Amino acid sequence: MTDTITGEILSPSQLNTLARSLLEDAFPLVLVEGELGNVSRPASGHLYFTLKDARAQVRCALFKPKSQWLSFQPREGMKVLARGRLTLYEARGDYQLILDSLEDAGEGALRRAFDQLKARLQAEGLFDAARKRPLPAYVRRLAVITSPSGAAVRDVLSVLARRFPLIEVEILPVPVQGEVAAAQIAAMLRRAGATGRHDVILLARGGGSLEDLWAFNDEALARAIADSPVPVVSAVGHETDFSLSDFAADLRAPTPSAAAELLVPSRVDLGQRVAGLQRRAAALQANHLRQLAQRADRAALRLNAQRPQARLLAHARRSDEALRRLHSAWQQRLQAHAADLRHARAVLQAMRPQRRLQLLRQQLADTHPRLQAAIARRVQRDALQLRGLARSLEAVSPLATIARGYSIVQRGDGRVVRNTRDVVAGDAVHARLADGRLQLRVEAVEPLPDTASGK
Repeated sequence: MTDTITGEILSPSQLNTLARSLLEDAFPLVLVEGELGNVSRPASGHLYFTLKDARAQVRCALFKPKSQWLSFQPREGMKVLARGRLTLYEARGDYQLILDSLEDAGEGALRRAFDQLKARLQAEGLFDAARKRPLPAYVRRLAVITSPSGAAVRDVLSVLARRFPLIEVEILPVPVQGEVAAAQIAAMLRRAGATGRHDVILLARGGGSLEDLWAFNDEALARAIADSPVPVVSAVGHETDFSLSDFAADLRAPTPSAAAELLVPSRVDLGQRVAGLQRRAAALQANHLRQLAQRADRAALRLNAQRPQARLLAHARRSDEALRRLHSAWQQRLQAHAADLRHARAVLQAMRPQRRLQLLRQQLADTHPRLQAAIARRVQRDALQLRGLARSLEAVSPLATIARGYSIVQRGDGRVVRNTRDVVAGDAVHARLADGRLQLRVEAVEPLPDTASGK
């Protein structure tokens, strides 16, 4: 095929590469909603299928490991929302979508509603970190708002009993799924906050789909959590699930069990901390007693030092020490003066004119041979460099070519004749040889036959 823009002939691979580049530049990211068809998941773990509607279809691929994180099982005829980039598989020339994510179309609508509500509440400042309150270091009474029959409440109670049995727990039962669940959870949250009985309120629910967890994405519930006078911990779903209650709460826990771990300390850790505090108290007491004993000893020494005889002995010792230091200082000063005197004598001796002249002559005698040697080395290096340049010049000189038996033909104006087109019959030329010149006249011009073209 010929490229109509540049006139270049393209191979199929070059054409597919160009088409792929154009597609990827024009469609960096697209959202496509359609029906699944030809679903295939080979041993590689990749997911291949087509998205179709009543009039067209497009091939799609969702590569491993993204295909392993799907929250649903893709099946024929399911309506989905696909997000990805448009490209072309060059080896076969197949036009396809390479997907980053795949959602159930119904769940995708919920996800869009969730994102819109989250953005609006976030713009109001409902999720700001500045308004979140720290949890108390030790929770004495905990309110758990959850379903009384779910697995979440059993997990929370099991962890609390294992880590800190002294905590008081009140289960406040509410439905956690369905149309009325959000309103009842918000009402229970407001009642629990109004009582003032609890240090922390925990919202807990087990995992499920986005639709199952939708009660915790209610705007009224998010505002009730933000307005609660008691700190609220949200533990809804699994670690990868996020709800508006998580963002509005003072603390988000990945699971209900993790929330229980965060709310209470381990009794083993507390026992170790108490033992450490006991050891520290004992060490502080022993150190205080040592300090008191040292103060008593210093007081006894000061009392003993106040006696007249002891004071006289102390003064005598200080006087002796002062005399020794004074004698040592005088000795050091005398030695320093003697050294200065010797140095001055040596300087005066060195500054005599005859001695100075003798030193300069000796330096000149030492320097002269080195200077001569340096000049000789420089002359030798320059001579070698000059001979190398002469050889290079001789190698490229036309005179060397003439000396090997060739000649240079020139026209009357001095221009070199390089081919038969430079002269015509009757022109006067001269040929330069190694030992002189020849004056010539062109009788005829006969180009050599073109052996490459066969002419």
